[in-house]
Amino acid sequence: MATEDLAPTVHGEKAVDLATGPARPGVPKKDPILVADHITRSFGGVHAVDVDHVEIPRHAITALIGPNGAGKTTLFNLLSGFDRPDTGEWEFNGRSLAGIPAWKAARRGQVRTFQLTKVLNRLTVLDSMKLGASKQKGESLLFSVLPFTWRAQEKQIEERALVLLEKFRLLDKKDDYAAALSGGQRKLLEMARALMTDPEFVLLDEPMAGVNPALVQSLLDHVVNLKREGMTVLFVEHDMHMVRHIADWVVVMAEGRVVAEGPPQEVMKDEAVVDAYLGSHLDQDIGVITGRYDEEGNRIP
Repeated sequence: MATEDLAPTVHGEKAVDLATGPARPGVPKKDPILVADHITRSFGGVHAVDVDHVEIPRHAITALIGPNGAGKTTLFNLLSGFDRPDTGEWEFNGRSLAGIPAWKAARRGQVRTFQLTKVLNRLTVLDSMKLGASKQKGESLLFSVLPFTWRAQEKQIEERALVLLEKFRLLDKKDDYAAALSGGQRKLLEMARALMTDPEFVLLDEPMAGVNPALVQSLLDHVVNLKREGMTVLFVEHDMHMVRHIADWVVVMAEGRVVAEGPPQEVMKDEAVVDAYLGSHLDQDIGVITGRYDEEGNRIP
């Protein structure tokens, strides 16, 4: 299935008036869920991220796009607590996340998935889901030897896991080992597991990378449903046709900086975006929907 054939799943439902002024890098949002200032990160003298100011609108789907090496995944790692910036501050729901590790950010309602899925191959699909639930009493050394204190919670966690697996069409795989899943099914499992924490803000790092085209529409529908269920989504993507179909707002990075942002149709006409990223490929599918990429972002033949 080509990206040109994707159904415009949220056409007509997109959020309007997300910003307080004309679209431009760092424009304030009317109701931001995340606000970041002066975020920098260097590796061996190379400035991977140098973002002065960016805000992510609440209850919307925001796409983070840019060429390979633009700093998108590095910014994801910084905002989600998987890496520490050289400088900068950022707030989630008005509370600082600077210096907060990923597991604490998850407890506050912010979770992420990875371009290369992080499934536990020797666990069953159901056990993988159950492991994703937070604040489990049975994880305490004291309560672990007193089963009556956590059995009721364990049952609730399993019931929620089964509901999510059915929603993501993985229920028939619940007793299979995660290692037996296809690449696309692993993406679905990782997204479903992230929802076990009841998040408000979901960060998806190239959710369609390496996915069989037959599963792409299903994954897109699930991303859109996150918004419909009241969550905020920020995702990294290379495919412009996909971004057009599901994003309410687009943030463009190049050489570590935010060079443009705004609604998809406006951003794709921005000269800075054309020069830095799209170029002559504006009307072509330049995505990763049928390809694979290594950890450095290089396409694997």
